[in-house]
This record gives sequence, C-alpha cells and structure tokens, in this order.
Amino acid sequence: MLRWTIAFIIIAVIAGILGFGGIAGASAGIAKILFYIFLVLFVLSLLKGVVKK
Repeated sequence: MLRWTIAFIIIAVIAGILGFGGIAGASAGIAKILFYIFLVLFVLSLLKGVVKK
C-alpha cells in the first residue's frame, strides 16, 4: 500500500510540474487517503502483535 502512495505522489509531482493541476490535485488526494489507510493498518497490525504475546 505504501508503494501505491509513493507512486501517486510521484504522479502528482510530475503532473504539477507539467501544469496539470487537476490531475496533480487528484493524485495528491488519493495518495493522502492511501497513506492514512496504510497508517491505520500498520497500527492495527502492531496492536495485534502486542496482544498476541
């Protein structure tokens, strides 16, 4: 999931440099959502590992 976030950030940066504001904004928004999902899943997996022990 983190790879997808990085890919969308790169797409947003390239689109921003080339002047495609709509695509850059959409890609940045998708990257932000994916990053938050990644963080939630990461914390849940950490908590699951701690509770199991």
